[in-house]
Amino acid sequence: MRCLTIVFFFLAAFPALANDWDALEQPGAIAMMRHALAPGFSDPANFELRDCSTQRNLDARGRAQARAIGDAIRARGINFDRVFSSQWCRTLETARLLDLGPVEEAAALNSFFENRGNRDAQTRKTLDLLRETEGRLMVVTHQVNITAITGGGVASGEIIVIRLTDSGAEVIGSILIDP
Repeated sequence: MRCLTIVFFFLAAFPALANDWDALEQPGAIAMMRHALAPGFSDPANFELRDCSTQRNLDARGRAQARAIGDAIRARGINFDRVFSSQWCRTLETARLLDLGPVEEAAALNSFFENRGNRDAQTRKTLDLLRETEGRLMVVTHQVNITAITGGGVASGEIIVIRLTDSGAEVIGSILIDP
């Protein structure tokens, strides 16, 4: 019974989540993707933003996942006007492997996992970036950032399709391709 309750809650919170490609065609749709598979949890204590050897990175499966997602998007003829990424190596690599256009680094999309006190300010900066940018957007970021905006969880490599609202954002679909 508890398992059914959890499933019901998830489906109620996110009613249109079964590889909803049509969601990307809706006016105002923004694709927010959690970076592809990167084994481990958090980043090492010696983390340095510009040194990938100090970070948790994509593995072969994560690279395959990012390529497969990009292939699926291109196969459907979906184009993005801008592709933004967090400055973390795993998000930049994911965004580049998607091969959907030039990747622009955006500090507003950086993870605040290790500094949860930055959550509200970081989320405001992310929403400001999304509101100020015209066109169809692909955003590659981290679980904490997407959860702060949507209120729900997100798997590695999953795209949560959102539409901005006056108070934040609403989820209008989800796409997950397992390599």
